[in-house]
Amino acid sequence: MIGRASAWVLAIGLLAGCAGYDGAGKVPVDARLADVERTMGVPALRWQGPDGGETLVYPFGAMGYHTFFVRGDASGRFLSRENVLTMKHFARIQAGMTQEQVIRTIGPPVPAWTVYFKARDELVWEWRYCDDWNEPARFNVLFDGSSLRVRSTLASTERSRSVFGGGDRRGWCGH
Repeated sequence: MIGRASAWVLAIGLLAGCAGYDGAGKVPVDARLADVERTMGVPALRWQGPDGGETLVYPFGAMGYHTFFVRGDASGRFLSRENVLTMKHFARIQAGMTQEQVIRTIGPPVPAWTVYFKARDELVWEWRYCDDWNEPARFNVLFDGSSLRVRSTLASTERSRSVFGGGDRRGWCGH
């Protein structure tokens, strides 16, 4: 089961490369979801909401800092575009959530950074984001390997993990 989940995450990541980052800021307020797809490309994921509306998911870059959720109403009108790789959204991840619930909260993780730790029977998904201080950071969701439900989460800067060496990398976040 864990192998299948990892393969699924990898497939999502490969599809995410189809979306064009340049389109992220070019969605007019009166747009329809079809217009969004023409501008931003094919979404990596999409799902219907209980109200008949639809959410399109655009993770940008193999190790990008943003994942945009584009929401539309039941008639296909564009409602909003929001980056979900933020502390506000990470705070919604709670122990006991399923993998699907996590994806519907913050989008798919970076496939190459999905790791299973046999000794702990733990599956770890990871996302890259820019923290509140514009520093490149990583957010991890730790799943129980048997139930595939969230055990806990962890957030830390890339600098504190010595990723890409030491030094200030705030310029990488582009703000």
